[in-house]
Amino acid sequence: MPIIASSYKPRVPFTNGHFNTIYAAKIRKIRGLTYERERIALSDGDFLDIDFSFAPERSTQKIAIIVHGLEGHAKRPYMQGTARILNSNGFDCASINLRGCSGEDNSKIRSYHSGASEDLSDVVNYILTKQKYHQLFLCGFSLGGNLILKYLGENRNRPGCITAAVAVSTPVDLYDSLGALEQRKNWVYRWSFLKDLRKKYQAKLKVFPNELSKENHRKIKSLMLFDELYTAPANGFTDALDYYTKSSSRQFLPQIEVPTLLINALDDSFLNEKCYPTEEASQSELLFLETPAFGGHVGFIENQEHTYCEHRTLQFFQKYLD
Repeated sequence: MPIIASSYKPRVPFTNGHFNTIYAAKIRKIRGLTYERERIALSDGDFLDIDFSFAPERSTQKIAIIVHGLEGHAKRPYMQGTARILNSNGFDCASINLRGCSGEDNSKIRSYHSGASEDLSDVVNYILTKQKYHQLFLCGFSLGGNLILKYLGENRNRPGCITAAVAVSTPVDLYDSLGALEQRKNWVYRWSFLKDLRKKYQAKLKVFPNELSKENHRKIKSLMLFDELYTAPANGFTDALDYYTKSSSRQFLPQIEVPTLLINALDDSFLNEKCYPTEEASQSELLFLETPAFGGHVGFIENQEHTYCEHRTLQFFQKYLD
């Protein structure tokens, strides 16, 4: 307890994890959502962009912060779908574009990464300056899920208005997830991520030619080498393994003090065994673990309008409304 039996039972072909993943990412379209962008300054002098969307009456006192996954942004279907269902049920939403993910490169040599919870903290603090919201909710996908779980469990100051959180398809053990992605069946995802990350390294190289090198750019032929040659040194880690160890959220789960739902599908090809924290959930009163047999990675297709995890996010948040 609390381990939750899932009611997600998709129809064919969504019983195939890869089909669920690809359909949700590449085919699904979201309509009826309008964003208003604000740029905020981060504590280290960098910036990120937040895309706000609002409940119809614009008078709500509750807001959800939504965080995307690796190489994502606020316009991904899963981000827009979550914002849309929450908006239509009385929540304002702040959809984060992490550093370098809004269409404009960030100004520092560092970029976003799986453990950069200080950036999430800056967003939370910015939201509070609006002095409008009495309840704040968090929702993260994949890398974004790891960020919010780490933020909630680590030793830092957090406002008391944080009410509940949902993390979807989350690699709570980063090294274990890397092992999953390195499997042959995942070559398409791995190639896609690496292609985009190499482009970002190349863009950084033009701005920081003394800190980065063309030789290292040529060496980046795997996700781990990207983290070894860029993520780790750019963000103050000793090496890739140090980055994975310190940034993985699983170690922070026992310290989470707000109701939190983690939904990880058993057919998620991005996750290995250590990404299903059954022991931590069974010993917690606040960490709810749901492991549907199907869903893929950030898939969970249910119908034309909403995914299963969007319905579950709304349902979980509503349970804790004042």
